[in-house]
Amino acid sequence: MAYLYGKRWTRKQLRERIGDVSQIAIARPFQFTDGRAKGLDAVEFGTGSGFRFTVLPGRGMDIGAADYRGRSLCWRSPAGEVAPEFYQPEGLGWLWSFGGGLLVACGLSSNGSPCVDEGESLGLHGRVSNTPAQEVTVQCGWEEDEYIVGVTGKVAEARPLGVNLVLTRSVFAFLGQSRLYIHDEVVNEGHEPAPHMMLYHLNFGFPVVDAGARLAAPSLSVVPRDAEADDGKKEHAIFHAPRAGYKEKVYYHDLAEAGGKTLAGVVNPNIAFGAYVKYDKAQLPWLVQWKMMARGHYVVGVEPATNKVEGRDKERREGRLRMLKPGETAVYDLEIGALTDKQECAEFEKAVSKVRGRRKTKIGNVGD
Repeated sequence: MAYLYGKRWTRKQLRERIGDVSQIAIARPFQFTDGRAKGLDAVEFGTGSGFRFTVLPGRGMDIGAADYRGRSLCWRSPAGEVAPEFYQPEGLGWLWSFGGGLLVACGLSSNGSPCVDEGESLGLHGRVSNTPAQEVTVQCGWEEDEYIVGVTGKVAEARPLGVNLVLTRSVFAFLGQSRLYIHDEVVNEGHEPAPHMMLYHLNFGFPVVDAGARLAAPSLSVVPRDAEADDGKKEHAIFHAPRAGYKEKVYYHDLAEAGGKTLAGVVNPNIAFGAYVKYDKAQLPWLVQWKMMARGHYVVGVEPATNKVEGRDKERREGRLRMLKPGETAVYDLEIGALTDKQECAEFEKAVSKVRGRRKTKIGNVGD
């Protein structure tokens, strides 16, 4: 049953009160019509709780804008929405079309820093986010007393004499809830083993992120990526006001899990608001934290991943690079949502503490 307006409703009760479900929940396809976003396919969703988000089939099924009752959950970059034809794959060119938003997928065959791996030049974070989806289907309907809104699409990373990886993504949400669900399947459609790397670049921003907000995660260990992150590693979970000249800090977290599941989020107790992700640790063994406290670039990345982010060549050398056999499928399931009041924030932090148990967080050194 849907929980709306302070009570639970059956399908029959709601249908007696509305002429069309779009009165209380939406899944509305549209296209951007201006600037570098012109022609970009998108689907706007609303669940009736005040939770709204936009899926971008034109950008690899990423999730752009997301808010709860007008409060943004995510950081939006100065680039804004950018159609895939403006993608620059070389080096750091990916940043020219990085619009931020709630979720940017990084993969499918590589992500992380630019590098050269076995003679192949790889740009920042891979191609999937800048590849339009195909076979896109918007789906809405009742399942007994639950109403579901969703979209499914396929994104192919394929070329002659190279990889042939296909992502099938479903993004869906339930009437009355303030969270969404992602189910991803990445299959190697080629005839040779293929490298596979996946990172879910969640970009939490103001007002979730502000002075006094904090990272809530059951971290067993936290390791800085480099010397910049090493300076300030003991305060990795504490956020402050924007600062001039701030340089990004990246940390690798090993999270505790319970029943195979783990979670992480940002909680702002000053306004009783937050955002979180829950997922299967076996599917995504690393949590990458991107702490960026600069003026205008004020964002905390909470990024479940299959790998670290220093390039595919390093992942291969250190034995972490996953190879998908021909026909093999990698599966990922995530829940992403809003923490909408004091009680939900407290319950989330209590859940984090329960998963961690009495174990303390070990703060490591670069290279650990």
